[in-house]
Amino acid sequence: MSQQPNTDFIQIETKTGAYLIDIHVTPNAAQTKTDGLYGEEGQLALRVRLHAQPVEGQANEALVKWLAKELGLTQREIFLVRGQTSRRKQVRIEAAAAARANWDRIIPSI
Repeated sequence: MSQQPNTDFIQIETKTGAYLIDIHVTPNAAQTKTDGLYGEEGQLALRVRLHAQPVEGQANEALVKWLAKELGLTQREIFLVRGQTSRRKQVRIEAAAAARANWDRIIPSI
């Protein structure tokens, strides 16, 4: 477990403590990995290159599976809440799961 992140692409819900992570995906990459940040100040997203096709939900499945592995969580603890058919996505992780997550694995060094 690592310290909870303080980044522009993660928001914490005030009422529930759940984490909302903004992600910009690039499908059809050679391998799945983070690639820095995407966007402008105030609208930044974690850039993730996915080794998956953007058809029939394959990229969404690959994203959730990869995030679960990197953060040390189960796939059932990560919910895709926005962006099912776009490159810009948002995932939600409940507070209890977020507290256990290994954030160092996905936070880009700047």
